[in-house]
Amino acid sequence: MAAISNISLQFPGNLTDAKKDNNVLRLSFCSPRNTTNMSSEKRRFLSVSASYSDSPRKIDTANRVNVNGIHVAEAPLQAGKLANDPSAADEAIVTSLRGRFVEGKFVFRQIFVIRSYEIGPDKTATMETLMNFLQETALNHVTSSGIGGEGFGATREMSLRKLIWVVTRIQVQVQRYNKWGDEIEVDTWVDAAGKNGMRRDWIIRDHYTKEIITRATSTWVIMNRQTRRLSKIPEEVKQELLPFYLNRLAVPTEETDCEKIDKLTDETAQIRILSGLAPRWNDMDANQHVNNVKYIGWILESVPIEVLEHYNMTSMTLEFRRECTQSNLLESMTCPTARVMESNNNSKNRKPDMQYTHLLRLQQDKADVVRARTEWNFKQKHQ
Repeated sequence: MAAISNISLQFPGNLTDAKKDNNVLRLSFCSPRNTTNMSSEKRRFLSVSASYSDSPRKIDTANRVNVNGIHVAEAPLQAGKLANDPSAADEAIVTSLRGRFVEGKFVFRQIFVIRSYEIGPDKTATMETLMNFLQETALNHVTSSGIGGEGFGATREMSLRKLIWVVTRIQVQVQRYNKWGDEIEVDTWVDAAGKNGMRRDWIIRDHYTKEIITRATSTWVIMNRQTRRLSKIPEEVKQELLPFYLNRLAVPTEETDCEKIDKLTDETAQIRILSGLAPRWNDMDANQHVNNVKYIGWILESVPIEVLEHYNMTSMTLEFRRECTQSNLLESMTCPTARVMESNNNSKNRKPDMQYTHLLRLQQDKADVVRARTEWNFKQKHQ
């Protein structure tokens, strides 16, 4: 189902003239997918019944079920129940917005619609948009799991110990970028990464065709919120996470970018440097450091404009080295990679036309903040 802001309510004439039938008002919810010249069988409509009342009715989302031995939010109602239960329509909409558990309750799924302010000049979703979808799904996964605490994606045991999650590395592979109005579904799950880390994976699909559009994998560690020092995962936290671990890889092992990202310096040949990048208040997240997605825009600031115009970024690997706060000024550096990594491009479909190495560093002391590697393919090849 589409997000609520993209659902149109179609009333027969003036709402005030609509007929009440046993206190039930008939509504039609339709998908905002492109309907111009679209055959009728491709248009997806969902008719539901909602109780009519002069005063707003509170949505009840308190029902919970057992998932992997943990109390979590209830799975969505079946479509057939919508017409018989007045509260089913509200609950279905809430479920669409917040996501649900699927596949044996180990995978969390959320549906998004590409909005006009989430696309770039070529009318497709940007890498930053995709990363926002990944982040939102991950946070809602924790919230819906029943183990969420007060922190930004932290569990209850983590909140008690003033611990937060920080990402150390993330890799995103993009097969194609969706257009404005497309509906996608994002699946996410977690697994252990060594003794003191957690791996989170994602897969983005077309909501209707189920075509895989994007794959992503990431590694997370725990930091003390007050001291800003890394910490071992307490045993109590491990026990919270254990019921949700799923041994599955979104990015195949042979395509995982695990090679070290080279450090750029002022002496590196053919380098582009953009200085004076300043984090704004709205760039900070709830953990009081720059939101991970903001780094992508700063990285792309030093990429040649002709590359942005004529090539699609098909892969991005980010390696996070230190925190960045609002008081910091940054420099963005980009340099063409001298060689294309053979080990990461065994698949013919993933061989890039070009590759770049990037660095975000503090302007004052030149300390690394984020290292990155990107792969690009000519846009005409993917149209």
